[in-house]
Amino acid sequence: MELKGSHVVVTGASRGIGAALAKEFASAGAIVSVVARSRAQLESLAMAIGGSAFQADLLDDDQVDALVPRIEAEAGPIDVLVNNAGLDSTQWLAACDPQEVRNVLRLNLETPAVLSRAVLPGMLARGRGHLVYVSSLAGTTSVPGLSVYSASKSGLNHLTACVRLELRDTPLGCTLVAPGPVDTAMWDHLEVTDAMAPAIKRMRRLHLIPKTSPDRVARRTVKAVRNDKRHVRTPARLSLSFWLGESPRRISEMILAKVPTDGGLPSRQ
Repeated sequence: MELKGSHVVVTGASRGIGAALAKEFASAGAIVSVVARSRAQLESLAMAIGGSAFQADLLDDDQVDALVPRIEAEAGPIDVLVNNAGLDSTQWLAACDPQEVRNVLRLNLETPAVLSRAVLPGMLARGRGHLVYVSSLAGTTSVPGLSVYSASKSGLNHLTACVRLELRDTPLGCTLVAPGPVDTAMWDHLEVTDAMAPAIKRMRRLHLIPKTSPDRVARRTVKAVRNDKRHVRTPARLSLSFWLGESPRRISEMILAKVPTDGGLPSRQ
């Protein structure tokens, strides 16, 4: 997809992977709108990249429902939606606060689905668009202490695969970004959590948690969107886990290869 002049929206853009994504898309010539709860950080980033800032709490149904119309009214039609906003959870389910369970599942899975639903009719009508979903290695790997977070990312992986099938006979693209550990505040929090300490110690001993940087994830994501690639996986040494987790979805695609998949889409007349 040609990114120069395209309107890219990045959620959860005030820091970490989201901020790196916003900068990298802007460097590729895109017009970038950034979304987050933190007004000061968001406006500073928007000013630095020549983009637009939209403060929103993506745990609030009304604000989520209003976000796409609001952005498109102020900054124009959305060409690329990057669903990056997310929450971690490092409690075993038996000890996890019920509201934390609701928040993680809502922000990590429900919100990307609702925002995608909001942008898709316009993208289909224009015959142009790309959806990006930022997931995690946790979406294919089960680790004690990550039950709720892993469930949300596993659901996001499956959502992406199904949406990709639904869009197969259209010009729209879909990319799943599923990195392992990324050097961000979220990972720092995970490493010092008591519930996670035994698993982290074991994986470190087996050299299974090499960190990558937000900038590297961002560079690979922008390249994937530009080249209509379906996945961004990093680091390479964990590829087996990604492929094993992906294999049932690939089998489904093969079975449905000759079945028309655009019958349930809105009319593009």
